[in-house]
Amino acid sequence: GNDFCKKITYKTTGETAKDLITKFRNSYYPRIAVTVDMIATGTDIKPLEIVFFMRSVKSLGFFEQMKGRGVRVISETEMEQVNPGVKRKTRFVLVDAVGVTECAKTDSRPLDKKPSISFEKLLNALALGNREPAALESLAGRLLKLEKRFDPPLAQEVQQAANGQTLSDIARGLLEALDPDLCVQAIQAEQGLYHQPTDAEIAAKLEQRADEAALALAANAPLRNLLIQIQQAAEQVIDVISRDRVLFAGAAPQAEANAGATAASFREYLEQHKAEIAALQILYARPYKKRLTEPMLKELESKLRQNRADWTEDRLWNAFLILSPKQVKGRTQAGRFADLVSLVRFALRQQPTLEPFADSAKARFESWLAGQAAQGTTFTPEQLAWLSLMRDHIASTLSMEAEDFEYAPFSQQGGLGRAHQLFGERLPVLVGELNEVLVG
Repeated sequence: GNDFCKKITYKTTGETAKDLITKFRNSYYPRIAVTVDMIATGTDIKPLEIVFFMRSVKSLGFFEQMKGRGVRVISETEMEQVNPGVKRKTRFVLVDAVGVTECAKTDSRPLDKKPSISFEKLLNALALGNREPAALESLAGRLLKLEKRFDPPLAQEVQQAANGQTLSDIARGLLEALDPDLCVQAIQAEQGLYHQPTDAEIAAKLEQRADEAALALAANAPLRNLLIQIQQAAEQVIDVISRDRVLFAGAAPQAEANAGATAASFREYLEQHKAEIAALQILYARPYKKRLTEPMLKELESKLRQNRADWTEDRLWNAFLILSPKQVKGRTQAGRFADLVSLVRFALRQQPTLEPFADSAKARFESWLAGQAAQGTTFTPEQLAWLSLMRDHIASTLSMEAEDFEYAPFSQQGGLGRAHQLFGERLPVLVGELNEVLVG
């Protein structure tokens, strides 16, 4: 559906921007808010975990404000309410799709006040007598950008056409002509240092200086034509009508090489430390002599992170996905911690496909139920519901113990007492079988 993502603007259909921001702050949906400026400042969204830049930001202060949306701290209770299964917020991620973190930022105003007007139209308007400050500033900015593309022969050609001036000289003249302080200094140079110019005198002087500065282009048609030709040759045209044709789809060679190196080093580490880490001892010994437990898996995860900080479950999973896309299935949000078992088994080539541990547990659960039915054992709908809860618990934590019945979701259904009423003396046997079969 479309509820996972919302565009938040001042003009929305159906819901107000205020209501959408409230939902984004306090509810599971929407997970993603696409917006420009609206929640950059003055809005506190504490559960925010990812700030994704999709356009450049030139202002340093504005950039810092937008980054600041992600650093808000939040209690575990509030975090759990918005993100079920996530206990705490320990960091936020900034995704930079446009290089905003690498470009220089200032709090100065941009020169180009008329970005929608073409360079040719600005030049022609100047020749026809337009002396609007915004147009002159925009033209000065375009001249400076164009000059940066010149090679020495082209720069010399333009300078000859401009009677010895460079485009930087012309742009500086246009900008200085619009500077009120320089205008006052020019008036005082003519009428005395202590003369206080009136508004009318300043306006007249600004107009005069703009006319004088514009002459370098307005009275030089060959220079204007040359600049238009240069700009057209250097301009990049983006075709938004024609359709592109995909020639190749796949991982970049460098990405595949990196994934191969990650997978190889991971396998090598498992082989070298199989006698030191309890979880690896069990995973290597088939059939298992001991049960794999959550503390054992946490120890393995800690050892992996100590060896390589980038060996997270997501990074390793993506590496195998790049190398063997047909053998790797997508991950789910549930039981992501237990997916480390699937990663190790796939790396050790103990299973042909890499799939979420929860999916493997469900498949084993269905096989176990079929086996029970073949033996003549049937379960009531309520018993099946409880067995499904046990399956999901084991898929997340790798084991089921008697004390787990006193916690959610079992406690909400009657806890250990209700489980005994449903299964009687068979309860410990069933729990033991599920622990063995599902973790397998």
